[in-house]
Amino acid sequence: MLGMLGSFYADSQTDLLDRWMLPLVIFYLEMIFKASTAGDFFPSVIYIVLFAIVLGRFLTLFTTLPFGVRVNSVVTKVILCGLGVLYGVEYFVYRQFKIYFDIKTVTAGAGHVAGGFMGDAIRLVFSPSGLVHVLLFLLPLILYFLVRHFGVYEPAQESARGRILIVVQCILAYLLALLLIAIPSPYRNAYWCQWNFATSVQEFGLSRTIGKALVNSSGEIAFESEENAEGPALSDYDDNVMDIDFDSLDQRDKTCVKLDEYVQGLTPSSQNEMTGLFAGKNLIFISAEAFSAEAIREDITPTLYRMATRGIQFTDYYQPSSAGTTGGECSNILGVLPFEGGESLKDVAEFNNYFTIGSALNRQGYNGWAFHNNDYTYYDRQLTHNNLGYNNGYMGYGNGMEDYVTEQWPQSDLEMVQGTFDEIYGTEAPFNVYYMSVSGHCDYDPEENDMVRKNWDAVADLDCSDQVKAYLACNVELDAAMEYLIGRLEELGIADDTVIVISADHFPYGLDDDAALGNMKYLSELYGYKVEDTFSRDHNRLIIWSGCLEDQEPIVVDDPVSSIDVLPTLLNLFGCEWDSRLLPGRDVFSNATPLVFDLSYNWRTDKGTYWAVTDTFEPNDGVTVDNGYVDRINTMVANKINYCAAVLTTDYFAHVFGKNPDVNEVNAAGKEENAALIEAAQASYAQGESEAAAE
Repeated sequence: MLGMLGSFYADSQTDLLDRWMLPLVIFYLEMIFKASTAGDFFPSVIYIVLFAIVLGRFLTLFTTLPFGVRVNSVVTKVILCGLGVLYGVEYFVYRQFKIYFDIKTVTAGAGHVAGGFMGDAIRLVFSPSGLVHVLLFLLPLILYFLVRHFGVYEPAQESARGRILIVVQCILAYLLALLLIAIPSPYRNAYWCQWNFATSVQEFGLSRTIGKALVNSSGEIAFESEENAEGPALSDYDDNVMDIDFDSLDQRDKTCVKLDEYVQGLTPSSQNEMTGLFAGKNLIFISAEAFSAEAIREDITPTLYRMATRGIQFTDYYQPSSAGTTGGECSNILGVLPFEGGESLKDVAEFNNYFTIGSALNRQGYNGWAFHNNDYTYYDRQLTHNNLGYNNGYMGYGNGMEDYVTEQWPQSDLEMVQGTFDEIYGTEAPFNVYYMSVSGHCDYDPEENDMVRKNWDAVADLDCSDQVKAYLACNVELDAAMEYLIGRLEELGIADDTVIVISADHFPYGLDDDAALGNMKYLSELYGYKVEDTFSRDHNRLIIWSGCLEDQEPIVVDDPVSSIDVLPTLLNLFGCEWDSRLLPGRDVFSNATPLVFDLSYNWRTDKGTYWAVTDTFEPNDGVTVDNGYVDRINTMVANKINYCAAVLTTDYFAHVFGKNPDVNEVNAAGKEENAALIEAAQASYAQGESEAAAE
């Protein structure tokens, strides 16, 4: 610290501005960024100051080179421009998605924005608030140009002694920051063992987070022992476990070996009375754009209301938001949280995705398709969605879907369902279909959104803001699609033999501009309460409906359920062969511990809620837990997050089950092996069609 203070007065070739300009610029950018996003300054400002000194003084080494004034001036301008662009891009990403995206996701998404959403990006940047923030983030660069132009300031060169002093200052500031984080502080875990990009940005600043992300990307995976973890209760049913000889697997990949060891140490969950309930039935799975529980209303979305109340009812469901639409798809389809951000699905595009529901039912000989009514290449779906186990591949707008949906924005879910059901798969039982919808997409403005204009009359008289009305109008289109779909299933007599699943991709982030948690006006209006934390933001509703459920006693699941629980639950309901140790989610009907968690290490169980950044546990009313409960769940969550990361970066299922097989060969073998099941499905369809014709 003495060296840092003394440097202000040291006899050196550079003046005060040369020494501290870049640390001050970084601190300024961090404060603008924080005020415009998270908004909570203390105590994170302490860490941000110190890390700004570290990075700023380090960059000063490059702006005071012994190559002359002109070179140093150019280097300084490049650095100031780079910093302004970095903070500006991250700000606009947050403004659009209401979450922080890692650099990998931002850079990968740039091409998609340029190709499909350039208009939205331009409106965002050139809005009054956007222009103000562009000016604020580029202000240091503008001021530097001015002082150089008018000769007020001339960059100097640093002596060898001065450069050594800079390194010492960086080290001291860095060590002081680590010391303040390490001493009894709830932020200790957030910086080390529970680190993630979003929390780190809020607590330690964007610049430090990016640097730490680059370092962490090369780290090795590690699992903690769960010997003291609370195991599943005893069950009268067999376990959902496969006969895997882990000792015979290839031992050369260290990460896969660690995964083998971790998986073998887990207790499998059990089968149950719901196992095989939907065996042999058709499946239609919908990842619904910006869907929410509040979009389910008896007055304006009666079919969604019917499905939610006369199917399996999930009263405490969550879709953790961390990577926009593709992140939600990752959770819905792969059953893992998108640890690799927006690139998570793309990272596994050539992996053996053995446990997707597409792959599982393909092994049973189902006829499979994946559909999307927007640009078929967006998020590289032409790569990712052709490797999900659907033997007939993937169709979006641009490789076939344009034959069924009108060119507008957003495209119609109703038109997609009408065209694909009637023309492609409706008579191909048993069928297994995946839809990624788009009608629910923002902006929620009649002038910008064709679905809002189309369905405005249905919501015009509602007692809410126009913004919320517009959002609900978009979901009226999804309801119309479901009304048509169920109507056709009933006409063909196969509603009882078909299961429809609807899970959101993320919360409706497009309702609010420039809004952080605690300041989401329209989302709070929609939800009916003030949205102040991630769990209140990410709460949602899962729909699992079949005609065969409508006349039964309601099946209610009131434990916390997450989107990564959907896949194992479906594998159990459809009676597929699977191993519960190999998926981080749970079959919600099993004896596994109810657990919802996000990539920030926050979690919720049937006993309470834990907030990682403050290391606090809030028990549910009337609940007490033993002293080791929080530590046990923390260990489970850390291990599950590490497992998600490893599965997305290592072709682990190829290690266990062999390299990615040809989807059509697998389908043919499944048809042969399950000939009786397929024949029964086709007979059921033929009977239903005959009865419908007779009526």
